[in-house]
Amino acid sequence: MTKAYLGIDIGSISTKGVIIDKNNNILASSYLWTKGNPTNAVKEVLEELKQQIQDVKIVGVGTTGSARKLIGTMLKANIIKNEITAHAIGTLSLYPNIRTIMEIGGQDSKIILIRDGIVIDYAMNTLCAAGTGSFLSSQAKRLDVEVEDFGSIALTSKNPTPIAARCTVFAESDLVHKAQMGHSKEDIIAGLCKSVALNYLNNVAKGKKIEEPIIFQGGVSKNIGVVKAFENILNTKIITDPNGHLMGALGVAILSQKEPEIEFSFDVTDYNFKTTSIYCGKCPNNCEIICVKKDNELLDAWGNRCERGKKVKI
Repeated sequence: MTKAYLGIDIGSISTKGVIIDKNNNILASSYLWTKGNPTNAVKEVLEELKQQIQDVKIVGVGTTGSARKLIGTMLKANIIKNEITAHAIGTLSLYPNIRTIMEIGGQDSKIILIRDGIVIDYAMNTLCAAGTGSFLSSQAKRLDVEVEDFGSIALTSKNPTPIAARCTVFAESDLVHKAQMGHSKEDIIAGLCKSVALNYLNNVAKGKKIEEPIIFQGGVSKNIGVVKAFENILNTKIITDPNGHLMGALGVAILSQKEPEIEFSFDVTDYNFKTTSIYCGKCPNNCEIICVKKDNELLDAWGNRCERGKKVKI
């Protein structure tokens, strides 16, 4: 039976999972919407992964992403890592010479600068969804086009419409105004793609030295209109990868190989996981204690900033 390693990347919009062998080859992968319920999303991802493998024994589990601690507790992961480290490790395993990672996801964006295989700087934008995947999806609905067609439509434009995209509200009002002025749909879509690239470079990447080779990841990297906009602005070739959306999951799966082996069973999908919270109230901090339960068994709790919070029971 082949030893394998599971990596799960749980984001606010999507949940990604991979199973790799000891040589980092992807044996199975899954990409599903989180739908506001990370535990259910992970169960669905595990079911999809299970259908793709045979004679495989999972001996390492890693989690990353915004719900990494919750899902790490649920799966009894042997490593829980932040997105910056996971994305860097996953990318370097395929592109060892990469120097800049640009990532735009469903609701956040990040830039990671790498020199000699080491992360030297990074930045994240999680305060506003302007210029992210959810922003593009909402504009696609407004324009009555499929977001998957955005890129190909954008490439037909000869004169992209300037769109103010530093704020979602301003972008939407500007888009409506430009449409009322008579700008064509393809020019507006091309303008939106360009504004996403400019918004990223002027905010997330502000003050950062972007050096080649550059790789673009995240769901928005599937939009060839945005890719082309980055290439035009930076005047360079941008690398994309068909598995770019899986780099975080791949990275944390690789990291799990360095930890002591564990026993993992796909039977975890049969259990009911629930999170509850309570405010401690034992000191002025009044910490919110988050508890994770499997059926009625308390698996873990966190959120306390002093020892008194450890004694809170739910």
